[in-house]
Amino acid sequence: MQDAVLAMLAKEPAHGYHLRVRLRQSLGPLGESMNPGQIYVTLARLEKAGLVVCERAEGLPERPERKVYALTPAGQQRVAAWLAEVGWPKPDLAEFHLKLVAAAAARLADPVELVAAQRRELLRRLREAQRAALAEPAGSGGAGLLLEGVVLRLQADLRWLAACERAWSEVDDEVEGG
Repeated sequence: MQDAVLAMLAKEPAHGYHLRVRLRQSLGPLGESMNPGQIYVTLARLEKAGLVVCERAEGLPERPERKVYALTPAGQQRVAAWLAEVGWPKPDLAEFHLKLVAAAAARLADPVELVAAQRRELLRRLREAQRAALAEPAGSGGAGLLLEGVVLRLQADLRWLAACERAWSEVDDEVEGG
């Protein structure tokens, strides 16, 4: 969640409420379960870590001053590192989706290229798992079954990445054609 908030701030400084709305919109129905206070706790932690700064913005007459959060240089570096990360040991599909949304919104990276990098990593892991499965003696029980589960999970994740690539390629086509 912290990295997604940082990436959304890379586009422009924002109020906590605005960030929460953008995260909920990006996650669709999954965002409905997001605790409203979670964004503010996350922003406080990011500020304490020196990744964001908080400034007071003058509000409308009927609203008190509001806090506006912006990235620090360290926050910008962390966003760049997060976007370049291709780890997939325990995939968090919602976080990866937010990475694509935030990268596109702030024009930090091409979502299709992020998907391609993830695909390369998954294919490498799939080859390793398949080799390990082939090396297991027939009827070895638990280890062979576990490896089969890993292979099936990686294949499912690859199909999901293909769907992500199709969707983001269509978005790119609409932007170029529009």
